[in-house]
Amino acid sequence: MSAPDTDLAADLAAALDDALGPVPAGRLAPVVERLIRDYRSGSVPTAPILRSDDDAAAYAAYRMPATHAAVLDALERAAGRVPDPAVQLDLGGGTGAAVWAAAQVWPSLRRATVLEAAAPARALGRRLAGAASAPAVRTARWEAAVLGTGTELPDADLVTACYLLGELPEPVRDRLVDAAARTARTVVVVEPGTPAGYARVLAARSRLVAAGFTVAAPCPHDGTCPVTGDDWCHFAVRVNRSSRHRTLKEGTLGHEDEKFSYVVAVRGRAEQAPGRIVRHPQTRKGLVTLRVCSEDGTLREEPVPRSRKDLYRPARDAAWGDAWPPGGSDR
Repeated sequence: MSAPDTDLAADLAAALDDALGPVPAGRLAPVVERLIRDYRSGSVPTAPILRSDDDAAAYAAYRMPATHAAVLDALERAAGRVPDPAVQLDLGGGTGAAVWAAAQVWPSLRRATVLEAAAPARALGRRLAGAASAPAVRTARWEAAVLGTGTELPDADLVTACYLLGELPEPVRDRLVDAAARTARTVVVVEPGTPAGYARVLAARSRLVAAGFTVAAPCPHDGTCPVTGDDWCHFAVRVNRSSRHRTLKEGTLGHEDEKFSYVVAVRGRAEQAPGRIVRHPQTRKGLVTLRVCSEDGTLREEPVPRSRKDLYRPARDAAWGDAWPPGGSDR
């Protein structure tokens, strides 16, 4: 696999600055507040949430960088375990964050199509993509589509459904995952890192495994998830905030942590990680303790003392979400 195009993240930031710079933050701030309420309500919308140009601009300003970062992290962790895609289909892709992420991970990507119901999001997505250096992003197509239980999907190497399932009724979610399983080589589902988001990912994972797919990430197995009770499986990625982002969210820090749950599954067999670190490593003098989801489908606490010279330094450098042991690295 070729090295990712690290310039794409800078391209996206520049495209957002160009498109959103002329829009007064004061005009977008109340729109951002409404969108946050709508997305956090837990209710399934009966109409597109992004109804106006200002809605799409506000969404891109406060959500697109975090969505891009979460999807990018998930795809990077699966990249060496799934076939390099040439064709991507992004379901309910909004302004196209998942297309930017896929093109950054896979230079093999040649064609991308975004299915999106909201016309303002499609228009802004096209405008942003026009500034990309990656041909797959620059030439991506945005098509009007209302996703339902009867939706038929075209064949694609990669189908992405990112921060989408929570906006759909359960029967539509299930039928859409089934449709993706019929037509895709690799399916990626990303949802907010909440108990509800994790439950949606878990349901999609079960349907994909039942359809003959192998989980490429994050799980090191295809069995029942061992995270139960009040706990839920999720990860986090740090997102740098622009001054516009800080203003719109009334934040003071230069960053925020985006928490997300995800599954990447590939048709047929795939190499799986030997284990996955599912919490922040706990470090004290001379000892690192890792919580690892194992290939046998269990959770274990793995202490790595300084005396284990072959593993201690990798354990100190390990992060939440990494494959473990280090020989099974994703990146």
